[in-house]
Amino acid sequence: MLTWLLWICIGIKIYLLDPMAYPDYAQPLLPFLKRYVNPMLLAQKLFEILFPILAMVGVGYLYGRRHQPDMALVNRISIDVFIPALIFDVLSRQTPDLVTYRWMALAALLIVLISGLLAWPVARWGGYAWKTFVPPMMFTNSGNMGIPLAVLAFGEEALPAAIILFMVENTLHFTLGSWMLNAKAGIAALLRSPIILSSIAGLLFSIQGWQLPHGVALPITMLGQVAIPLMLFSLGVRLTSMDLSHWRIGLLSGIVSPLSGLLALLMVMPFIPLPENHLAYLILFAVLPPAVLNYMMAERFDQEPKQVAAMVLMGNLASVVSMPLALLYILK
Repeated sequence: MLTWLLWICIGIKIYLLDPMAYPDYAQPLLPFLKRYVNPMLLAQKLFEILFPILAMVGVGYLYGRRHQPDMALVNRISIDVFIPALIFDVLSRQTPDLVTYRWMALAALLIVLISGLLAWPVARWGGYAWKTFVPPMMFTNSGNMGIPLAVLAFGEEALPAAIILFMVENTLHFTLGSWMLNAKAGIAALLRSPIILSSIAGLLFSIQGWQLPHGVALPITMLGQVAIPLMLFSLGVRLTSMDLSHWRIGLLSGIVSPLSGLLALLMVMPFIPLPENHLAYLILFAVLPPAVLNYMMAERFDQEPKQVAAMVLMGNLASVVSMPLALLYILK
């Protein structure tokens, strides 16, 4: 028994460093390791991604229960300063290969749009305002969850594709998503929004290959690093004012979000030529949970933020089930 445990430890260590470097005495473990180690790593990565999210939300919830802070001003600063800095920092440092991934990018765009169309009748059936229910079903966590999961599941070669998917979703969120919540503002008002301006500037810098001097880029990066923890903390504070009715919409969103994405992908597949690896990336993209930014946008435009907060939280909790199932299917 001790010998087998030693073989397992040696085999796992060698496997993680070089799968082709198995010694002869470790060959009996090869089928076991191939079958179980990758799922174990994926489960570990999913935990590593979700736990910090839930922990920061939990800290915000506990602080909110004790102190009842007014987060309105903080959220306004996030929308106007920290999030635009994050968007510009992320987009400007990427160089998208739009030619290679043009069909995948088009499919991702259609998945986002069709997901919204599929969610709209569900909102009507549930008696929810479409501006509350539909955007979180469209705009998902393609950044801080989608990118690391894609790299772990498919390797470093998946990074350019994951970035393209993030850029498609992110651009739609800050253009179409902003218009959905504030249609009366008009195009001119949207173009003056710090989020829209930072998105345009970031894409322009990325496409042209421009770079800011380090002394200018560093403070932008530092401001952007504030955005995600503050969004999660604010989400936790908002959860203190929720009641049971908000949990119902949260549970519904946890079911509808991955299903609408997958249905949208199935509708797109017959019409767009997709290589097998691009299809795998899109399956992962389709089942991602709602982005935390949906809550910040709802708070900014006063679009039932309590309900959107429940959707974001329950959607990310539901991804503990949906994401492993999707990865299991992809890697099967």
